[in-house]
Amino acid sequence: MERDLEKEKLLKKISELESLNDQLISELRFLNDLLRKVGFEEGLKTLKSAAEDLIEQDRTNFEDQEGI
Repeated sequence: MERDLEKEKLLKKISELESLNDQLISELRFLNDLLRKVGFEEGLKTLKSAAEDLIEQDRTNFEDQEGI
């Protein structure tokens, strides 16, 4: 009986996680499509690369200003 309750809890948790995973996948696909429409050729991949470039550029500019 106790095992059945534990199994039920685990199955419910699995179901919740599967649902959350489906929602997150849908959101990522939507965001990826949106990014492509506004000019990020490869969607999220291009956005991540652009963000990393901006961060590196800011770091370099800061170091140049501080004489580091």
